[in-house]
Amino acid sequence: MGGSQVNQALVRLYFEVRDGLRDPVAAWAKLTGNSQLYQRARGERRVPLDEATAAELTAAAMAYTAACHGAEQVAALATSPLARVVGGLGGAVLTEQPCAPEQVLGPRFAGPGADDWARAAHVLLWGENNRLVRSADTPWVIAGRYKGQKVVAIGTHPTRLSDETLVVRPGTDGALAMAMGHVLLKEFFLDRTPFAEHAMARTDLPFLVRLRERESGYVPGGLTGGAYGRLSLYGEESVEVLLPRFDDGPGVLRRGVPVLRDGGELVTTVFDLVLACYGVARPGLPGVWPGGYDDRAQPYTPAWQEAYTGVAASRALKTARELGVTAEKTGGRCVIVPGRLETPHADTAYRAMLALLVLTGCGGGWAQAGQEGIPLVPYLCLHACGEDRSDVGALSWALAEGLFARRSARSVLLEAVADGWPMAPPPRVLALPRPIYPLPPAVDLLIGPDEHCDLSPPDADLVAEALTKLAGGMPLTEPGGPAEAGRMRMLVDHAWMHEYGEALPTYRPPGLGLPVKPTQLVR
Repeated sequence: MGGSQVNQALVRLYFEVRDGLRDPVAAWAKLTGNSQLYQRARGERRVPLDEATAAELTAAAMAYTAACHGAEQVAALATSPLARVVGGLGGAVLTEQPCAPEQVLGPRFAGPGADDWARAAHVLLWGENNRLVRSADTPWVIAGRYKGQKVVAIGTHPTRLSDETLVVRPGTDGALAMAMGHVLLKEFFLDRTPFAEHAMARTDLPFLVRLRERESGYVPGGLTGGAYGRLSLYGEESVEVLLPRFDDGPGVLRRGVPVLRDGGELVTTVFDLVLACYGVARPGLPGVWPGGYDDRAQPYTPAWQEAYTGVAASRALKTARELGVTAEKTGGRCVIVPGRLETPHADTAYRAMLALLVLTGCGGGWAQAGQEGIPLVPYLCLHACGEDRSDVGALSWALAEGLFARRSARSVLLEAVADGWPMAPPPRVLALPRPIYPLPPAVDLLIGPDEHCDLSPPDADLVAEALTKLAGGMPLTEPGGPAEAGRMRMLVDHAWMHEYGEALPTYRPPGLGLPVKPTQLVR
């Protein structure tokens, strides 16, 4: 005996039912008919249980739930030991991390494995630079350096794993990424065009975007359809667009874009909007533009970011050029290994970093630590369980429509679920890696680390073996699968993203905000 801990009421009922039926799945089916008996006992005494029986109970609950209610109602947070078992069953592997990779690179994006880092020509360890920690992936970084790989660490502390370190202030990673994007657009799209073919074929940059009139200017609306015949409409009629600016309060940038008239509507390309957002000037366009890389007043120049990040403008410029040149010469063999950006607007920072890969043709280079090819499902239902007094509308930009003004996160999330947004449904079997309160209601089996859960996590290999037996000898499927073909997106065409001024990459400084934003629901 030992190993796992189980709710005393649950294990007593399970043994009573199983001994009579001799079938673990049938026993669980009968047991869940009276699940209130042991759900009321959550938080009370837990007793030891051997690993084999704990794995059998877990597998029976998973098999029955998947067969009767759908595999998506068997769920595990991505950091749980049972995440890969749940993914192999076809269940929902959940994340509370930002969904920017899925927004930009497409659903079921399969990034590089740790061993692929060693084959990359250029690696940015963006946040993975704790000097006191050697993660399981550290040897791959070391192996790549022996092959001549350039490793640049970007974070709040220097590191010995890199050839070069850019020490940035906490929460300002997005500002550095925006400045690097400014350089890439200027030198690799206007001065030269080594990535033009990639941009036309693999990104949304040539797509046409409707413009809506707003306060003596225009704001981006939705996409009109397919790709246009070229990246830019430069040389046509031009108008001023209004773009969000968060570094100087709830401000607005006024920048010109070339346009065409499509019936009664004005349209421009995503590429022209991106140039305006990053402040890459072209002669003859109206608006206020940076005077060059050394302009400190206008975002998003190398000199502008220096005041926020503490990284010298010359070093930001050098890092951007190295990324662009290496991607050009190697056909996109550059990788960004993102860290956990613990700021209220980490989703926005990730999108600014991802834009660098989109622009340089390195779409397979987003090495999300811990993802391991499992498709992650946004899961915010846990946060909808409790009320709060936050004002979600405070995250909107100056020209927002006011869709979320004076509304709480809970009301917005519940509305999203009711409207059928693509979120994981409330699970009947849920594996948690840590205590999360308030606990989600109506869960038949809650697997977690503390006494408020029914069962502590059993050995994942034993659960997989038990599932294979209960499924008639059929092995579990490999989670993940091939990435879906599609274009990488610089503009997230969604009403909520427009409401927050984040349809295009932007920078939000750290400060008061919500750790979980409704924009995480967009997929």
